[in-house]
Parts: sequence; C-alpha cells; structure tokens
Amino acid sequence: MSTQSEQVLENQLLEQLSTIGYAKVSIPDEASLLANLKTQLEKHNNITFTAKEFERVLNILSKGSVFEKAKTLREKQHIVRDNGDNLYFEFLNTEHWCQNQYQVTNQVTIEGSYKNRYDVTLLVNGLPLVQIELKRRGLEMKEAFNQINRYQRHSFGAKSALFQYVQIFVISNGVNTKYYANNRHQSFKQTFYWTNKENKRLTNILNGFTSEFLEPCHISKMICKYIVLNETHKILMVLRPYQFYAVESIIDKVKNSTHNGYIWHTTGSGKTLTSFKASQIIMKMPQVKKVVFVVDRKDLDYQTTKEFNSFSKGSIDGTDNTKALVKQFSDDTKIIVTTIQKLNTAISKKNYLAKMEQLKDERIVFIFDECHRSQFGDTHNNIKKFFTNHQMFGFTGTPIFADNAVKNELGKRTTKELFGECLHKYVITDAIKDENVLKFAVEYVGRYKQKESATEIDIEVEDIDRKELMESPKRLEKIADYIIANHNRKTHNKEFTGMFCVGSTDMLVDYYDILQRKKEAGEHNLKIATIFSYVANEEDADANGYIPEEVSVVEESPALYGLNVHKRDKLESYIGHYNEMFGSNFSTKDSQSFYNYYNDISKKVKERKIDILLVVNMFLTGFDSPSLNTLYVDKNLKYHGLIQAYSRTNRIINEQKSQGNIVVFRNLKKATDEAITLFSNKEAIEVIIMKPYEEYVKKFNDAFINLLQITPTVNSVNDLVSEEDELEFIKAFRELMRLKNTMTTFANFDWEDLAMAEQLFNDYRSKYLDLWQKTKHDTAKEKVSILDDVDFELELIHRDEINVTYILKLLANLKDAKKEEKEAKKKEIVDALTGEANLRSKRELIEKFIEDNLPQIEDSETIPQEFEKFWSKEQQKAFEVFVKEENLSSEKTQKLIEGYLYAEREPLRDELLDLIEGDKPSVLKRKTIGDRILQKVVNFVDTFINGMDN
Repeated sequence: MSTQSEQVLENQLLEQLSTIGYAKVSIPDEASLLANLKTQLEKHNNITFTAKEFERVLNILSKGSVFEKAKTLREKQHIVRDNGDNLYFEFLNTEHWCQNQYQVTNQVTIEGSYKNRYDVTLLVNGLPLVQIELKRRGLEMKEAFNQINRYQRHSFGAKSALFQYVQIFVISNGVNTKYYANNRHQSFKQTFYWTNKENKRLTNILNGFTSEFLEPCHISKMICKYIVLNETHKILMVLRPYQFYAVESIIDKVKNSTHNGYIWHTTGSGKTLTSFKASQIIMKMPQVKKVVFVVDRKDLDYQTTKEFNSFSKGSIDGTDNTKALVKQFSDDTKIIVTTIQKLNTAISKKNYLAKMEQLKDERIVFIFDECHRSQFGDTHNNIKKFFTNHQMFGFTGTPIFADNAVKNELGKRTTKELFGECLHKYVITDAIKDENVLKFAVEYVGRYKQKESATEIDIEVEDIDRKELMESPKRLEKIADYIIANHNRKTHNKEFTGMFCVGSTDMLVDYYDILQRKKEAGEHNLKIATIFSYVANEEDADANGYIPEEVSVVEESPALYGLNVHKRDKLESYIGHYNEMFGSNFSTKDSQSFYNYYNDISKKVKERKIDILLVVNMFLTGFDSPSLNTLYVDKNLKYHGLIQAYSRTNRIINEQKSQGNIVVFRNLKKATDEAITLFSNKEAIEVIIMKPYEEYVKKFNDAFINLLQITPTVNSVNDLVSEEDELEFIKAFRELMRLKNTMTTFANFDWEDLAMAEQLFNDYRSKYLDLWQKTKHDTAKEKVSILDDVDFELELIHRDEINVTYILKLLANLKDAKKEEKEAKKKEIVDALTGEANLRSKRELIEKFIEDNLPQIEDSETIPQEFEKFWSKEQQKAFEVFVKEENLSSEKTQKLIEGYLYAEREPLRDELLDLIEGDKPSVLKRKTIGDRILQKVVNFVDTFINGMDN
C-alpha cells in the first residue's frame, strides 16, 4: 500500500498505547461511557456509588462551560450519600498526577445534532481527557483540526457532554503530530509540535510522540500542572514544549540546589506564561517563603500583574508604591510582582529596613523579566547583598554576551556573569521553524549602490553620521511621502497596523508635523498617534544596542517635566489631535492623565484603531500586539535593541499576516546581519529574513504552471469529475493565493512580473469560491465529503474595502455613468460580487435592485436609503417564505435567529424542531428536517444580516 490508511494507523496506535500503561476498553456509545465512568471513579476513590448517588455525581459533571468543567475536574468534590452521610471524592489526583486510572478506547459514537464517531480517546479515571484524531498520510493536519471543531459544534456538548472534559487534543497524519488545549476560539496557528529538551521535534505518532508525550505520567503532568486556566478569556492554555522544559529546569534548580540560572527564550515566544507557571509552582513549595517577579518599568508592572491575574484570578496584588511592596513582603503574600526601582528602594531606604530585615535570611526566589536592561548591575548587587538566602532566575530574549556587552561603572556584565548557566534555550530560528513567530521582510529604502528597484529612491541613507543631512526637511518629507504611498500595501489595506521609530524627539516632532500637514491638505487619512517622554541622553550616534530608557510614563515628574517647554507644548497639541480623533480628554497637565494616555494608545493599537504609532523608544520593547505587522525605521539600531524592535512585528495572528514588515530608511543591513548572527548563527539569516521579491515571483509562476496542469482553463474547473480532483484544484489555487498575499506587501509588486494576468487570477478565484460555496451549502448529501474539513483560508481573499458600502458607491457610479459606460460599470459590480466571499450570497438580490429599483431612482445620493428600504422588504419577504415553507412559528424563529447571532453557535436540532407548529416529525425524519431548517437559518443570516453593517 502506498499510503497508510487511518484504520491501520489507529490499530498500531492502540497497540502502542496498551504497551505503555493504558488498559484497552470497548466503549461504543454514551451508555457504556457512563457505566465505565462509574466503575473507574469507584476504583480511583475506593468507594461504591449507588445509582442515585452516581446521578448526583453526573449532575456535578453536567454543569458549566468547557472552562468551568476544567475547574470542576481539578476540584475536590462532595455529595450527600443516600443515608445522609457526606462523601468526599475527586475526579483527578492533581497532586500525585501519576496515581490515576488510565484507559484507551476508540470509535466512541455520540449523537448530537449529527452522529459523530471519534477516533482514539484516552480516559483518565473514566473521563475522556485526551482526544486523538487521525488522518491518513498525505492529508493535511488542518483537516483533523477542522474535524474536531466540527465535533465541538455538533456533538461534544450533547447528552451528558462528557467530551467537554477533554483537556488536550492531538491531531496526526502519522508522520506529523501536534497537540493543543481545548479552546474553541483558537486557530490552527495555536497547535504545537512536541519536542525534546534540545527543541528537536517528535512528529511521528508511532515513533517518539506516543512514548514521550502520551506516556501516562507525562500526559497527566501536562494536564495537572501545565494547563493554565485563563480567567480573562475563560479559556484553557497548554504550555509549549520549550516552556515546559524551562519551568521544569527552574523547579529542578529550586528543589535541588541554590544556584541561579537564566532562560533564553526569543522575543514573542510567551515568556510571561512561562514565568507565571514557574512562579505558581515554586510558590507552593514549602521550602520557599516568597516568589518575587521583577520587571523594570511600572507600565510593565501593571501589564504583568494584569496578565498574571488573567492566568489565575487574584493571584497577585499589584504594588502601587514601595510601602505596599514592603507590606507584601511582611504579610503572607506568596507571589509579588514589582519593579526593580521599588525593590531597590525597599532594601536601601532607612524607613523600610526594619520590616525588610526580618526577611533577610528567608528563602526567596527572584524571577527577572528581560534581565538585560542597562540599569541592572547596581540593583542586582544590592539584592544579593541584602538577601542572604536568595535564588535568582532571569528570562531574556536577547542575552548579553561579551560581543554586545556595554561597559558601565561595574565593567562589562554579561547575562552569564549575572545569572550563571543558561538553563534552557529557544532561539528565534527555533520559533520560526515552529511557526510560533513570523519571519521578517526587511526592505532597505533609499539611495543604495544596488540594482534599480521601487525601493531605490532619492533618500540619503549612507552618511549616517551627518545629523543635519539625516534630519534635513527634504529627506524627512520624502520618507513621509514613501510611507503614505506604501502603508496600505504593507498593512493589507489597514487590516494591520504600523509603528514608526525615529532617532530623536526632535525628529519625531518634525515627522509628526509633516504628516499632520499632509493630512490637513488631504494627502492621506491615516490615524497617526505619538507618545514620547524625557530621555537623559538622547544622542545615539553609535547605537550601543540598548533601546535608551525614556523615563517611564509613571515615574511622575521627570517623564514630562524633563522635556523642554517647546517639546512639551508640541506633545500637548499632539494629544489634542488624538482627543479630537477619539473623543477623549487626555493631557500632559498631570502625570495620571499622561499615564492613562499611554495605556489608551496601547489599547487602541491592539484594537487596530491607530494606523501608525510614531515613537522614539517607547513601545519598542515589551509591547505585544499581534495586529501590528509593519515597522518603519529611521533610527540607528544594533544587536539586542534591533532584534527587540523588529520583533514588535512578528507575532502570529492569521494566514493573512505572513511576515513582519521592516521598512528601513538607514543603512542597517550590516547591523541586522550582525544581530541575527549573534542571537542564533550566520546561517540563520536565511531562516529569519524573507527571500527577495524575485524569488516569490518565480515560486508564483511555478505554482501557476502546476495549476494549469490540473485545470488548463477557467471553465475546466466545471469539468472536474471527483472530489479528489476538486481538492487538487483547491490546494493548487490556495498556494497561488498564499504567494500573492506575501508578494503584495513588497513595494515593487506588479502583476506585469507574473505569468498570470490579474483578470485570470480573479476568474479562477470565482471558481474557487464556487467550490467553497458548494461544500458550505450542500446539505442534501448524507455522506461526509472530503472537502468538508479543507481550509479554504478565506482571509486571503477578504479585502476589507469590498463590502456593502463599497457596492453602494459603485451603484452610485453606475447611476451617474454615461450611457456608453453603463455596461462596464455594471460588470465591475458583478465582478466584485463574484470575487468576494462575504457578498456572494447577496448577489442575486443586488442584481435585482440594479434591474428593478435603480432606474426609478432620480438622485444617486438617495441610493443608500433606497437600498436599505429594498433590503428590509426583501428580508421580511424571505423570512415569511421560509417560515411558511417549514411551518414554523414566526416569533420563535425570530428569537432563535437573534440567539444564533449573539451566542455565535449553531442551534441544536431539538431547538430547531421546537419551532415547528403542529405535529413534530417522526424519529426517522428528525435529522433530515432538522438539518434542512438549520441550513435555511444559516443561509438567511448569511444573506441578510452578515456583512450588512459595513
């Protein structure tokens, strides 16, 4: 056999699981699952339940969402026995995680709105805690992921809903295997490979993955210790392998030694979650008095406190001032988050010493976030001198080595000198390989001694020492024009946001004024915001690698009062522009308002409400916004400062964000290569930096040839015989879409460079969408289609500017067009409707409006109102027809549709059948009629409601 079938893979997996400690058990359906659960819970707790008592247990298990059930799983339980006695028991032994009952079963069938059969289920004390979905070799793992999403919609919540207790999903096609937490809202991007401690992947489910990851003690440890219940988002999060190994190595050091150490995990790899987990586990160790998590700026203190509390509600209380910090040291607070400045004050100021000295000899573990900041040396020594029984651990994405160490009065200090050995390493190349962060596409814009390209424009870049040349108004003007011209392209029509970092506050003021003047002149409509504060020494000609510390926005007076009057007035006027844009009322008049402004900017960038944030140093470290994809650089950066700044853009969010864009207006090529070489190795440049534009053109043209071999003409898509053929076409065209998505962000992208004309691409895209629509709306078929779980990656097609508002503009153009232009304008509308996934369902109605209503309208300005009237009328008509056809209650159907819109979950079959007035369908017809009504509800919402608020 050329490919291994799912059945063979499943049998081999069951065999292997039974040899490592899982008892095989046959559980064909819900009744067997419950009977087995009773037996296993009795065995685990060494008790016997009567039938009535077990009903009470099931009653506990049935309550709440997936998130609440995850809490129930971990809590000690209590019921009243039939004879009135109290009975205490547990579902899972989290303290001694190996001491649980392990079973494996396969092909459990649960019937919800559809009948689903699950591949392989691992039961712990009778509860399904790990679900494994298998696909045969050669199929995409994304299909298994989509299949699990389908189960979550259709059957995990059915009957006793025990499958909502699944903590970890595993998906595999034999050769590739990934795991992820039970969180309905995550994308395929949040699925992880398991690795060994050296970050070497164990991808084969039968060769390494099962024996390491699914080994009973290990999977129990992952569930009991390494799943975090995120209180803010009410979701489960599971640690990635490098986070697991980092925490384990810190715990080992605390248990078995007094040595320090540091963790080198690249920027963007989730250090806060790792450090939280380490703190949470260490805090429970009886030998440790306190865990102190130290950050270096008050805004990070606020951010970390918020994040820690989201991982575990109320786990820490922020320390607003040193007095509060000293109180936490004195009381029974186990975990403290504080700034390095407050900690230094607490151990050096006389009025705090009496209280602090009582802790001098206690075992205190310090965890330092980003342990390489410039002011670190002094405080580090003070802490070591003051606490005699301390242990220190540092986290950094960019360690200090001899090469990039900066001398201060204590000499050159490397991370190793400060913290000792590196306990675990996960560098940027590892993160890119694992798809945990994105590559960078770096474009050097300016006057280079290189071949002609769209980025070679008359901007000085080479002579970086001549301040007057680099800050000349003519140069800044050209750069501002370049950004205005290219910003939409870089950010996929503002689907993402940008940041612009410049060399000094003087430059920032000049840039802001230029961009604001151009905005007032109508040259752009970009929402630009800025923030800066006082920097003691701003001259940075030799960029030593540190992002200079602007005084933290919350260190009160110096942040604002250090600024000269002119700059402070400028900042006040810029905040005024911001207030006008967003209806806010911030000011530099007092420090609290300025701090609130800082937090509001941070929030608005994350919400994509600001197009470009203009900064000097602020936000270049420690700021995490997945929707930011472009950094414009007119500033000298080097080593860790450069990697930190670039890394603002490389967080993963969806398919459309394929890389972090770095647009550099200085000659930083050598500095970029040196930084990458230092923090990984010379070969890493290939891995971290995107290939040049020409290589993507070649790849696109090769992919086009591949498409033509499958479907030589657009119409040949109609002639594809089997679903396998359709799948081949979908994969081939999807590859073209992915490549086009990457290429369009390059400044020199031009359809002329490609072997495929833009019109031909759009025509094939229409056929691609036809197939998507077919799989989405074809409910007549009973058989599961191989196309059901294919990911069409529609975000690659969605262009934000084409929505109902845009179509209304086109309608106005059509109304006002000359007679000879009308056909062309009409075709433009039809093409837009055909090429946009979210408008296809509306096409017929919009065409009807063009034919019947548009000729009667006299003034094109009234089109929106007339269209709205037409739409409401058609919506009411369609609703009445659908309700009448299926004999449904209008009132109940209206309510159900509203519930569907707000709950964002498809209604259950029983809810749908309850809409029918009169006789309910027989058992045999329930499924067919329920599915038909569901499809009509979904189609109605798609056509009349979704996408209409644009």
